[in-house]
Amino acid sequence: MKSTIQRTALSAAALLCLAGAAQAQVQVQDVLPDIARGSLAVRLQAIATGLSAPDYATFAPGDASRLYVVEQNGLLRVIQNGSLQAAPALDMRSLVSPPLVPTNANDERGFLGLAFHPGFSTLGSAGYGTLYTYASMALDPGSAPTYAAPNGAAQNYRNVVSEWKMDLSTHQVDPTSRRELVSFGKNAGNHNGGTIAFGPDGYLYLGLGDGGNSNDVGPSHLEPGGNAQNLSTPLGKMLRFDPLNPALTNGSADAVSANGQYRIPVSNPFQAPGQVAETFAYGFRNPYRFSFDRVDRGGTGDLIAADVGQRTVEEIDRVVLGGNYGWAVKEGEFVFYRTDPDGAGPLAAGSVGPRMPGDPTGLIDPIKGTLGTLQYDHGDGISITGGFVYRGQAIPELYGKYIFGDLALRNAPPRVDGRLFYADLGTGVINEFLLPDFAGGKLPDGLTVHGFGEDAAGELYALVTNSPANGLGGIVYQITAVPEPSQWAMLGLGLALLGGAARRRHARGA
Repeated sequence: MKSTIQRTALSAAALLCLAGAAQAQVQVQDVLPDIARGSLAVRLQAIATGLSAPDYATFAPGDASRLYVVEQNGLLRVIQNGSLQAAPALDMRSLVSPPLVPTNANDERGFLGLAFHPGFSTLGSAGYGTLYTYASMALDPGSAPTYAAPNGAAQNYRNVVSEWKMDLSTHQVDPTSRRELVSFGKNAGNHNGGTIAFGPDGYLYLGLGDGGNSNDVGPSHLEPGGNAQNLSTPLGKMLRFDPLNPALTNGSADAVSANGQYRIPVSNPFQAPGQVAETFAYGFRNPYRFSFDRVDRGGTGDLIAADVGQRTVEEIDRVVLGGNYGWAVKEGEFVFYRTDPDGAGPLAAGSVGPRMPGDPTGLIDPIKGTLGTLQYDHGDGISITGGFVYRGQAIPELYGKYIFGDLALRNAPPRVDGRLFYADLGTGVINEFLLPDFAGGKLPDGLTVHGFGEDAAGELYALVTNSPANGLGGIVYQITAVPEPSQWAMLGLGLALLGGAARRRHARGA
């Protein structure tokens, strides 16, 4: 069990975490067993350093040589054949700043998401050379956001999905090609979501947080029940739509959006009057990172989302059409109290109550396996950072396991102890990676885990930083195998033989 001192520090940490800051302090409850260190060791090989705050990385279909890295400050960087290129593929810093405060390591706004159209490399496809970004931007004085902040609350910025065109001969994005698809007005600075990704069905998915603040309560939160449970707002939802210009998809049965910029799948489940028709699933607090288990590499196609908890429980969900994932009725498998349930008693608004798997009926709990459930409490982290199901070949032991992390363990100050985990989707067991290259098996230098990346071959990358978005502390680590002892022995023998040969050459005057 965690100590009272540690719990006090962790309560403070929860107030400032990147993807789920809370606004009021309550006692964090020790409700779940500690995550154990597992048997799998990996090496983190730095392939890019000196970045600011990298938070996501992905590849373009048909291009196995490049990994595109999103920097929170607005740069889209390129790692080609393992080498960071000097010139960014896109510089949108003028769009994301303002509102991004680049000196604030806790600012959740900025350049957050990137997706390439499945037809990106297919000549003749409507999506040829087309990519999409998700980023926080200043309010456009000439128009209102597509979806205004609820309750007529003050809107301080907007989160925007944009379409761009890339010249495939230079792999540079045309800065004049931006087409704005949809935007969401925001009052609070947190709970912006972050990921956009195409699913196996060819549609674009976007996860949005509940609007910010804590307890799903605040100026831009609907009552009763909060935004995440209310189908009249996109906040707290997983959205799904066809982002192509509807003029390019005239034969589609999907309806054109009200603003005329995209289409809404006819199979989306909530299309009654007053409902947000883009909604695929709901009941999320802040699904900052989600991913699809890649069918092209033997995966299931499942949508796996890591939903950031408030002060007690972080969770991993398998998202299905029409599903309700419980926030703010529950946090993980636990009853959640939006308001003080017992007056002056030990509980307060923001606390969790009993663990009640499967209850109330109709709410979907975190992924449950044969031995456990994919959730953990704030003794093991302060804000879950979702990753990917591993479908690479370099580390066979990880195949089919979900790789993810947590922003940090403590924030007292500075934030420290970012952590890397792997989860077995069948057993429901989470373990911490062994990191033998680092002292104590921990990330060094106060690094925190902001995101993950996946390349065309299914290999994964951890994106970390110890500086805000105007700093240079960002690192892209490739997650690689630790050589077996026999390999180390062969390597040592090889180096010894090379050294002997060099000495012989030197003795001969070579």
